[in-house]
Amino acid sequence: MSKAIEGLNPQLLWERFEELSNIPRPSKHEEKVVEYLRKFATDNKLVYREDSVSNIIMEVPATKGLENKPTIVLQGHVDMVCEMNKGTEHDFMKDPIKLIREEGWITADGTTLGADNGIGVAAALAIANDTSFEHGPIELLFTVDEETGLTGADNLEEGFVKGKILLNLDSEEDGAFYVGCSGGQDTVGTFKCEYSDAPKGFEEYEILIGGLKGGHSGLNVSDGRANAIKILARLFCKFNNLPIAISSINGGSKRNAIAREAELKIFIESANLETVKKHIEEFKFDYKAEFTPKDPEISISLKQVEEKSKKVFSDEFTKKIMNVILATPHGVIAMSQDIPGLVETSTNLATVVYENDKIKIGTSQRSSIESAKKYVASSVKAVFELADGEVIVGDGYPGWKPNMNSDALIKAKSVYEANYKSLPEIKAIHAGLECGILGSKYPGLDMLSFGPTIEGAHSPDERVKINDVEKFYNLLKLILIEFTKN
Repeated sequence: MSKAIEGLNPQLLWERFEELSNIPRPSKHEEKVVEYLRKFATDNKLVYREDSVSNIIMEVPATKGLENKPTIVLQGHVDMVCEMNKGTEHDFMKDPIKLIREEGWITADGTTLGADNGIGVAAALAIANDTSFEHGPIELLFTVDEETGLTGADNLEEGFVKGKILLNLDSEEDGAFYVGCSGGQDTVGTFKCEYSDAPKGFEEYEILIGGLKGGHSGLNVSDGRANAIKILARLFCKFNNLPIAISSINGGSKRNAIAREAELKIFIESANLETVKKHIEEFKFDYKAEFTPKDPEISISLKQVEEKSKKVFSDEFTKKIMNVILATPHGVIAMSQDIPGLVETSTNLATVVYENDKIKIGTSQRSSIESAKKYVASSVKAVFELADGEVIVGDGYPGWKPNMNSDALIKAKSVYEANYKSLPEIKAIHAGLECGILGSKYPGLDMLSFGPTIEGAHSPDERVKINDVEKFYNLLKLILIEFTKN
């Protein structure tokens, strides 16, 4: 046991979380964590099933005498978003996550922590070993590849899950029960590059935008945070009157994260170098006026490139691609008319990738209303098509419509009020919980989602509140006990 989790309660949960943190588990590369789950089931003599995409379900027997109580499914996903700060040396395919305890929180050393959804998975595994309470039959459902398309849940087969009540352990706010989520889909535009020869007498420089908060493209989209790709395009507009040529552009890294960093390689005439630097400093001032205090820190570096590119984008193509970035919508499109403070519809300008003589722009749309989701996707598609881009619109995934008469919700509220002497918040989330897909796969499945406080998910700032983890686990046990009562 590492010093980071030494003495923390519940010990069973934190031990499982540390074991998960030592196992590489990027989305679409869950082989090692799936093997860990197989071994866990075998070592604990639990019957388990595995489907064609490596989703795993374990059967935890009921306490003697409670075999006829309803089967409760505890569900979480085993993959994690892999992000790290510039300058951090970490290989997510082989290196363990280094846990750090800081003033009541567990975080990681320059990388995402994987509390999303490692804490939920660890809680479910801890329940399998916990003999401190009595419970009915339990199924532990562990899905793969949630973060890059919910494909694990989407490939669940009929009959794989037997329980009719499901507790999703993938929420990130203490004291809240989630009863609904948004659906989502991706829209990607690809643009064939047009070139000119690199200008003679110019030097090549790299502009790097960094220091932004980034974060989850659903949960943090209404926080007023900056998008590094948008910022880069706006900065470039400052240079419109200068003879500058672009040789490369890249930004963002994940479809479901707000872009924290972006880079641009440009050719600058030596006589204009100081003017460029002046424009950068002016832009920093403009940035702070707009984004303080929501996202106050920004770094804009300018450094010379030693090995110069031989070609640059043509002036016409440069104008086209920058206009596309400027015109592509990003952020909140509409707020819910039913639930105060809830984002109904949004879109995220997630990535710009330059490779193989093409620029690919990735976006993702979210909405709790299917027609609104499709409308925003069509708006993004229209921008791309106006610029002669090849567009691919993904199939997407469904949302989860709230059921305020849910038996799981009624029991959970009763437990919370009785034990914590306060009312829990009943909320929907502007993110793609697997409950949307699970509900479509298993009609009538009674679902509820909850979890401890996790901040900065999908970014290297990710951290989980220690005290809330203990409260979350105790609440989970109390809810399971509630289902054993007549």
